[in-house]
Amino acid sequence: MAIPMMLLCSMSLVLLSGFAGSEPTRDRQALLAFVGQIRQRGRVRWNDSASACDWVGVKCDPGRSSVRYLRLPGVGLVGDIPPGTIGRLSELRVLSLRYNGLSGRVPSDFSNLTKLRGLYLQHNAFTGEFPPELTRLTRLVRLDISSNGFSGQISFAIDNLASLTGLFLENNNFSGELPSISASGLRSFNVSNNRLNGSIPASLSKFPVSAFAGNLALCGRPLEPCTPSPSPSPAATPPSPRKQRNRLSRTAVIAIAVGSSLFVLLLLLLLCLLCCRRRRRQPAKPPKPPAATAVGRGSAAAEGVTSSSKEDNTSGSAEAAERKQLVFMGGPGAFDLEDLLRASAEVLGKGGGGTSYKAVLEEGTTVVVKRLKDVAAGKRVFEEHMEAVGKVRHDNVVELRAYYYSNNEKLLVFDYFPLGSLAALLHGSRGSGRPPLDWENRLRIAIHAAQGLAHLHSSSVKLVHGNIKSSNVLLRPDGTAAVSDFGLGPLLGPNASSSTRVVGYRAPEVNETRKATFKSDVYSFGVLLLELLTGKAPNQALLGEEGIDLPRWVQSVVTEEWTAEVFDVELTSGGYQEDEMVQVLQIAMSCVAIVPDQRPRMSEVVRMMEEMRTRSEAEEGTRPPSGDPSKGSDGHAPPIEMKTQPVGSTS
Repeated sequence: MAIPMMLLCSMSLVLLSGFAGSEPTRDRQALLAFVGQIRQRGRVRWNDSASACDWVGVKCDPGRSSVRYLRLPGVGLVGDIPPGTIGRLSELRVLSLRYNGLSGRVPSDFSNLTKLRGLYLQHNAFTGEFPPELTRLTRLVRLDISSNGFSGQISFAIDNLASLTGLFLENNNFSGELPSISASGLRSFNVSNNRLNGSIPASLSKFPVSAFAGNLALCGRPLEPCTPSPSPSPAATPPSPRKQRNRLSRTAVIAIAVGSSLFVLLLLLLLCLLCCRRRRRQPAKPPKPPAATAVGRGSAAAEGVTSSSKEDNTSGSAEAAERKQLVFMGGPGAFDLEDLLRASAEVLGKGGGGTSYKAVLEEGTTVVVKRLKDVAAGKRVFEEHMEAVGKVRHDNVVELRAYYYSNNEKLLVFDYFPLGSLAALLHGSRGSGRPPLDWENRLRIAIHAAQGLAHLHSSSVKLVHGNIKSSNVLLRPDGTAAVSDFGLGPLLGPNASSSTRVVGYRAPEVNETRKATFKSDVYSFGVLLLELLTGKAPNQALLGEEGIDLPRWVQSVVTEEWTAEVFDVELTSGGYQEDEMVQVLQIAMSCVAIVPDQRPRMSEVVRMMEEMRTRSEAEEGTRPPSGDPSKGSDGHAPPIEMKTQPVGSTS
């Protein structure tokens, strides 16, 4: 009896050791073929000597025998997906390739991914009709192919996906009628900004107007009701020829026409005589020099005329033309004001200076339009200031593309950042299972924001930002960050500058003077550093209405020598660089000094952070000892998407 027991134990150990050391060989080959054949920007680097289950973006089943999750968002993949690669991952549950440069058609072998539950291909450049392969993935729960170039009709076979809870097809070129989708569990749905027509099926009428916006030919609930084509009314039938003859004779009609023509000719002759007589009476005057009228970036000459009334009409028409012009920075733009007015708009956020909208133009370009409010500056001051703002050029500063000024509207146009802001990335969906924002990404974002702010202070324009906060630090898919919404303080009235939305970042002296300075920018940046370190939002209420005073709270904790209690729990839950975090904390506390003269300049802040980073790299020997401290060994910043995701995403 002992021998069989020993044999059984030994067999169990063999099985367990084989189970622990298993490797998804077939899936590994498929992944290596995918990375080896597709064009990329060198951001996906898998170690051949390591297990495929330990590669970045790859997650296997508990037995490590197959790949279950493949997430490679925003990693610079370009071109067509090679066939015979991803389609071989037959056990795949979630595939996320969003925010890349993938193009062409979805491979036909995607139909082999029969166990796929989540597919995220949004924000790429895929083309062709609705992929028929996807309609065979009957276990799909969420499908997002928005913001691509798909065209043609939406396949009626999509009704086969009975498990769908989320379907996102917006920002494509789909046309034709909407199919009736009977999936009872569908909770999220969007087909906005396509070319769909016809009536909305009753099964989809439960979704809001925003789910169908931008399809001009769609009708029915929740949009405007469809109007049936009117049938011809019996009362509208033309009268019979006999009745027409009874009304007027042919001779009478000819007489009326001739009489009307003679009357018109006499009236024109009389007007010509009056004009000739007026010209003879009026003495000739020498022509006036041309008047320059500013239009856009240049000037147009308004030709001199002899009549003062004509001068008024000319200037009025020039002003009317000027009101319809966008002024672009650095030359003519690819769109005009009419294009903006026709674009579909979505509110991104509201602040003390105005409201920002995401505008998708008809040709596919996406921009951000900021509609200013409470502008106190006149037209000339506004234009001169916008010219100065438009001259700012830096990788870590969001550039102004165009502006528009009229008595009723003041608009600013910027590039659209699809990943959104640091505030959304840092605080959005916290605690709901989203991947934490690790220290490497936080420090890189902090250095980029400091570099952008230092450039504003030291450039030839020397602008005060005046509104530093985490929602004004925007993120690109390549991992870089840029500061936005700067330099607007001199244009706005007191009502805009007193917004409570920035109260947590505002320097003490600004509360009294209502005037931002370089030193108050440094204070606000120090609060931003504390926000990155603590994970707490300065405008997040803490039993009071004015929000948490981060500098005071951090100072109280540090004074009691509980420094570790300051740091965000997301940073301290795993391995982290505590020495770097303590050094950044010291820099932040120097920035939030009560006395403005005791605060460092932004150029000094950048220098301290870069020197700190260089020392850490030299000590650890794992980071490059030279170059931009915020970039990796290949000269590029590792993409934030590798460890984080936009707010609202579920992949």
